[in-house]
Amino acid sequence: MKKAYKIEVDCANCANKMEEAARKTPGVKGAVVNFMTLKMNVEFDEGQDHRAVMEQVRRNCKRVEDDCEIYL
Repeated sequence: MKKAYKIEVDCANCANKMEEAARKTPGVKGAVVNFMTLKMNVEFDEGQDHRAVMEQVRRNCKRVEDDCEIYL
């Protein structure tokens, strides 16, 4: 399953950090952050609860960039 999320981030470097953190989250098959459109596209592993995985993605992103936001 693929889903798109609105994000809030201050710079392209921070967006790259968010993308990397999302990709490393268990349950995420792939993630792409577009700084220009302020969107995060996430593909989930088969059988994963996307809500639970995205809560973990949000926590992981906050660890690398504490002033970012992902609107679930």
